[in-house]
Amino acid sequence: MSPWVRTRVSADRTHHTLDGAALYPARFTEVLSFHAPGLAAAKDDTGAFHIDVTGRPVYARRFTRTFGFYEELSTVEDGSGAFHLRPDGTELSLERYAWCGNFQDGRCTVRTREGRYFHVDREGRPAYAERYAYAGDFRDGLAVVQEPSGSHLHIHEDGRPLNGRRFLDLDVFHKGYARARDEQGWHHVDTLGEPLYARRFTMVEPFYNGQARVEGENGALLVIDERGEVVRELRAPRRSALQSLSEDMVGFWKTQALRAAAELRIIEALPATTARVAEARALAPERCARLLRALGELGLVVREGDTWRATPRGALLHREHPLQLADAALHWGRDCYRLWEALPDALRAQGTWAPPRFFEELSKDPQRVASHHRAMASYARHDYAHIAEALHDVTHGTVVDAGGGTGVLLRNLIRGRPELQGVLLERPEVAHGIEVPAEFTGRLKVIAGDVFAPWAVRAEAIVLARIIHDWSDAEAVRILQHAREALAPGGRLYVVELVVGPEDMGGALLDLHMLVTTGGKERTEAEFRVLLERAGLRLRERRSLTEVGKVLVAEMR
Repeated sequence: MSPWVRTRVSADRTHHTLDGAALYPARFTEVLSFHAPGLAAAKDDTGAFHIDVTGRPVYARRFTRTFGFYEELSTVEDGSGAFHLRPDGTELSLERYAWCGNFQDGRCTVRTREGRYFHVDREGRPAYAERYAYAGDFRDGLAVVQEPSGSHLHIHEDGRPLNGRRFLDLDVFHKGYARARDEQGWHHVDTLGEPLYARRFTMVEPFYNGQARVEGENGALLVIDERGEVVRELRAPRRSALQSLSEDMVGFWKTQALRAAAELRIIEALPATTARVAEARALAPERCARLLRALGELGLVVREGDTWRATPRGALLHREHPLQLADAALHWGRDCYRLWEALPDALRAQGTWAPPRFFEELSKDPQRVASHHRAMASYARHDYAHIAEALHDVTHGTVVDAGGGTGVLLRNLIRGRPELQGVLLERPEVAHGIEVPAEFTGRLKVIAGDVFAPWAVRAEAIVLARIIHDWSDAEAVRILQHAREALAPGGRLYVVELVVGPEDMGGALLDLHMLVTTGGKERTEAEFRVLLERAGLRLRERRSLTEVGKVLVAEMR
């Protein structure tokens, strides 16, 4: 065994020791551990470099920072950026990055100055063409990468996906299984991306000899086997099943407290004392204090002495916030709230219940129309910030955003693409109130129309974002047929929706919400495929937009 293997970094990190004695007489500002081929990163007043077991520098060059050797390559940094160094001090390549990781399995993660991650091989060349929001180390030929949408997947050394599964979070494989998180929580998956068991947890550890420690939603610490069966309880639940279910039963408390805060414009009155808020909003002081305390329990406000202040979370209820949710609070707590009372009737096989004509009723009140679309615009700003990346092939010709609200998605898409013309197709009560920003003059046209009637436009690309889930299958097919008729030869349709998994529970409550508000539904990829085929279209591919939002790309059959 080489002597450097048994060395340790001294307590003050200025040198190395061997069997408790100093390895060499020199002292440095800082040293790191030795790595093969027997070199360690060190730093003194002259800069950062590498030393051998005698404490001597192995090359003359100096850097701003050096790290350990992995697979006989080290990351170093200087004024030009981060790059890799061989043991003799020569550079692996001339490329410079904002950051470099360590080599594992012949691959190393790097980050460009534009913030994109990928892997390079031992020659310093990109291992594949894709660029990601993040990329982790390889282990046993597989690595985890995060797409710009936030979804995670496993890839091979050449960049090929291991399987078609995406997750909210993901770990590398350990003894054949990987930790994964979906909408329901953490669990373990195999190399096919299939869950080992149905249950989900708030935390899971890797399996160790067939067992893993996990934490349940109720706070219980458990040991489970590979079937998800509980082997041992390490800590009792911190909340009983009764407490947990009771909390869900009174969830409407939160909805209505938020609605009251939005309707009374409480956040806009802050910072202020209880008395000042009550005076400004014509509220009973004692009752105003009770609402402020409730908003404090929800994390929307904090009290500093006698003064209440909005938290960053609470600031979202301020109408001047760029992502304001004040109108959304009114939408959920006022426009949609009572519709849920009809859920039992909507579920019965026999009965007189029929889906409410939500949009028709909304159209009768111009103020509610404006409020509704302000709420949807906030969600669009948040959810469609990366729509141009997801629709990277929509670069020229005409694109129609059908049912696109106030046009947030469409503007994000055509901005920076001068050869792309945008058409926003919306209901008359919405279209007549839209003003096209000056920067889009001549490039964005607003048309008043009905998605259930023939569209007075033809385009190379059509976007239907969160439209299909508002409608029944028959109604959805009618919309898709009109979209097909409006497509130019060779054009494509982009359906932006939540795509639920056939066995997943994620999106189930939203699915019920669509039922009671519009008679619509959330659908699986197979169900979307059937609708498209009925409309004379075929599904070409599926892309990720956000952690849960997907883009289904279709074309004419």
